[in-house]
Amino acid sequence: MRSRGFTLIEVVVALFISALMLAMGYAAISQALRDRDGINVSQARVTEIQRGMRIVAQDFAQIVARPARDVQGAGDLLPALYAKGTDNQLLTFSRAGWSNPAGIQRPAEQRVRYSFVDGSIVRDHWLSLDPALNTEPRERVIFTKVKSVEIRFLDPVNRIWRKEWPAIAGSGPPTPLTIDLMYRPRPLAIELTIEFEDWGRIVRTFEIPT
Repeated sequence: MRSRGFTLIEVVVALFISALMLAMGYAAISQALRDRDGINVSQARVTEIQRGMRIVAQDFAQIVARPARDVQGAGDLLPALYAKGTDNQLLTFSRAGWSNPAGIQRPAEQRVRYSFVDGSIVRDHWLSLDPALNTEPRERVIFTKVKSVEIRFLDPVNRIWRKEWPAIAGSGPPTPLTIDLMYRPRPLAIELTIEFEDWGRIVRTFEIPT
């Protein structure tokens, strides 16, 4: 008995179904890869913001009442916490708790500055508490894709929010007659408001230990 093979129409139909299933499978795989890439990007962004907020929280929790020399090397003594509220240098402060696992010859305190530069919030720190003794700070970008940023300070005396700290910060470095302001009580809290390009507006309030 002669065996009967496939007709041309049957072969064409089978090839068409195979091609259709292959196209559907390829589209599904491509979409899954795009979704994975999107998830990875989103996760990286979440990690960046969470890590940045953790750095800020750790810095603010370690603020100490230790004045330091002007970072420009002019020799002027600036308050432990210094913010003009008028430029892209958001605030400069002294902090303790600088870990030293390698036992390097340096203090446990450091001078830190936050700046808003080209859509990023940058953290600078110096290897000495008095930056005038050093050359360039160590720089680290902690937030990117930033549209705007605002920092306010809760005054412990009259319980109002200020954009500058201390109150005379906008008038330049303190004079010997106002040296007591160098050790003025730290603010009760610091409010950080950041507007991101992708995440919108985030407001965090950090309580400052007295």
